[in-house]
Amino acid sequence: MIRKTSFRFILPFIFALVFGMYNAYASDTGDSHVSFAQTFLWLGIILLISKLGSIVEKFKFPAVLGELTAGIVIGNLALAHIEFFEPMKTDMTLRFLAELGVVLLLFQVGLESNVTAMKKIGVKAFVVALVGVALPFILGAYVVAPFLFNEGTPQQISNASLFLGATLTATSVGITARVFKDLSALSTPEAGIILGAAVIDDIVGLIILSVVQSIVQTGSIELFQLLRIIGTSIAFLGGGLIIGQYIGRPAAQVIAWINNSAGSKLGFALMICLVFAYCSHLVGLAPIVGAFTAGLVLDEVFFKSFDGPSVIPKITSVLGGKDDPIAKEVSLVLEEHSGKHLEEIVEPLGHFLVPVFFIIVGLDVRLDVLLNPTILLTALSVTAVAVIGKLLSGFVAGKGVNKLLIGWGMVPRGEVGLIFAAAGKKLGVVNDELFSIIVIVVIMTTLITPPVLSSMIRKRKLI
Repeated sequence: MIRKTSFRFILPFIFALVFGMYNAYASDTGDSHVSFAQTFLWLGIILLISKLGSIVEKFKFPAVLGELTAGIVIGNLALAHIEFFEPMKTDMTLRFLAELGVVLLLFQVGLESNVTAMKKIGVKAFVVALVGVALPFILGAYVVAPFLFNEGTPQQISNASLFLGATLTATSVGITARVFKDLSALSTPEAGIILGAAVIDDIVGLIILSVVQSIVQTGSIELFQLLRIIGTSIAFLGGGLIIGQYIGRPAAQVIAWINNSAGSKLGFALMICLVFAYCSHLVGLAPIVGAFTAGLVLDEVFFKSFDGPSVIPKITSVLGGKDDPIAKEVSLVLEEHSGKHLEEIVEPLGHFLVPVFFIIVGLDVRLDVLLNPTILLTALSVTAVAVIGKLLSGFVAGKGVNKLLIGWGMVPRGEVGLIFAAAGKKLGVVNDELFSIIVIVVIMTTLITPPVLSSMIRKRKLI
């Protein structure tokens, strides 16, 4: 049951938004201040509907599914002759914030990834990741695409085929991790392989995205160019990690000497993220590759000179002696909490900006296109191929593990697939039909994976 206090908070907020929408709609004069005010209203609406969309979490689905669905709904109200939200689709400030949101998202993914942990997982995760990227790409670009694309120039068909294949390589680690966490199965070998493979999958997928983007922009598919782009991607990732280790630590110490507050810590981290995103663009890669690399580079060790969570000194001061067992347990918890402080102070920015990206992606989905039976049937066929490609990757995980469980853990596309699709749409390679197909694939793989995984984990008694 929803408490009365919830209504006391949300009803005035909804009333204020509705009243503001009416005034904005009635008094838009084209003045720049009015335009900015209109964007403020759009942001308020996005934040509201993203929170309302998070109701899907009550049914064990990720919030991204609710945000995407909410964007699709308001983006297609024009079909019901409600055109109030149509200006959102052309608001360039919202588009900028969406781009910033996806850069921040990949930065967060990088922060949550651990290069040392990836090395410990070993060959199994690496092989699963490579097969989980190669098979969907081949199936999408060279098996499914010839049946989908038969209009346009050969170059246009080739570009669309490559982007479809690239999109199917994605894996959303967050969805799978949530299921394993809810069932207390994160310590199982299967979970370790899946999570490690998903991180490697992200890296390889981003390299593929950069390769495909370059091919689309230059119109060339020469072997030398492919090798150059792959080499540039690997060099950027590897070089960024190495250089970051030598530059990041002393730079952080200098900033901490000037100001060691948590705000200074956040500012330094975001500076690294945005600079890496720009450098990635300079060498011909997607900015999200740089943001991801920045997240991998930044280690909490860099920030020991900065203030940690303010609550830790207060708790430490009231703990008993070092020999007290409760004090020891609390100290371990505090140490773990302190090690994730950077992730925690970045997270509120993600709560603000990342939903903007997914709502905007949803706005670009055209339901009138999906009502075409041919498009819908095609989307379901592509979904089947997307599932099969990832399921097969689990069968190379070796002995002693549940191969089918690992395969299903790699199935959901989630936010990563949407990032790839949005990049293709921005380049003009992914049209409305293909974009809608990809969104259906993302939704379907996101919907079917949690219940299947839950059933398999319980059935195999992994918990």
